[in-house]
Amino acid sequence: MEVPAERVKRSGEQSQTDPRRVLITGGGGFIGSHLSELLLDAGDHVTIVDDFSTGRRDNVDIVRGVASRHARYRVIEGQSSSVLATLDPRDFDCVYHLAAAVGVRLVVEKPIHTIETNVHETSAVLRFAEQASLPILIASTSEVYGKGVRVPMREDDDVVYGSTAYSRWCYAASKALDEYLALAYHREHGLPAVIVRFFNTVGPRQVGEYGMVLPRFVQAAIDGRDLEVHGDGMQSRCFCDVRDVVQALPRLLRDPACCGRVFNLGRDESITIRALAERVVQTLGSRSGIRMVPYEVAFSAGFDDLQVRQPDLTRIREAIGFTPAISLEQTILDLASELKKRPTAPRRESTCPN
Repeated sequence: MEVPAERVKRSGEQSQTDPRRVLITGGGGFIGSHLSELLLDAGDHVTIVDDFSTGRRDNVDIVRGVASRHARYRVIEGQSSSVLATLDPRDFDCVYHLAAAVGVRLVVEKPIHTIETNVHETSAVLRFAEQASLPILIASTSEVYGKGVRVPMREDDDVVYGSTAYSRWCYAASKALDEYLALAYHREHGLPAVIVRFFNTVGPRQVGEYGMVLPRFVQAAIDGRDLEVHGDGMQSRCFCDVRDVVQALPRLLRDPACCGRVFNLGRDESITIRALAERVVQTLGSRSGIRMVPYEVAFSAGFDDLQVRQPDLTRIREAIGFTPAISLEQTILDLASELKKRPTAPRRESTCPN
């Protein structure tokens, strides 16, 4: 497609206050809905694309709940590749590609879906953005680090994955391929692409259905059930509130110096999963107990998990001065408040790692 020069929007061309026409794939999801709210409140026009396989229509209703946003918020249901074939990239100023197969449960149970969704859909979104040289942010994951070669994890570290016999690692490999594609588009076509590796983003609207540990723990504490901790509970993670995370995304995408680069995004304060369960119980004043579940009981034989996952945040701090502000205790309280208001759905037992 030939694009008139005056229609092309490149990273950094607009001021920080100019309203933008934003496309968000996966906009009905946990992170996508918070990002949509943030951008709409800033005056932007937001179009989301979501097939609602893991996103929630309730999230769309929340975003639409403020009348002043409604006219600037468009929702298109469908798979990204199919929907983008009907859209003109010149109608947008930037893209956030958040759509992906999420949760290790989904990965283990549906590896074909995971690989095809992550790779094929990302390829389609990058081709769409390249037609008008649209600044694009690609959502990646700390899973890309695989088993990790050092702690804290740095964006330029080597990566080590487990055997291909175990579908557990296909998610990491597929997201790594997404990164390769985005960086190749940047190098070969000058596409202003930014890659963000999320580290355990948590907060209101997150669901435990796909194995996300904090909403599982919080829901169990609310219900008075035992909190199930897998393994010995000494595996550690770093949890960052989604409301801190989404603040960083537009800043990264607006800065031309961030294009063609990968950024860790999260909090770098570690907590063991056992300690997290204890923190949830204490914060919510719950009487729930904590039950340890061996990996061989929770998962299939040979399941691999990473003992430590902690980001080095030097790069993102130097780029945009990122500093998370919301405490883990506040996140737990806010998530609990939101879960109590959510309609009760049939509970599915977790088969995912902490």
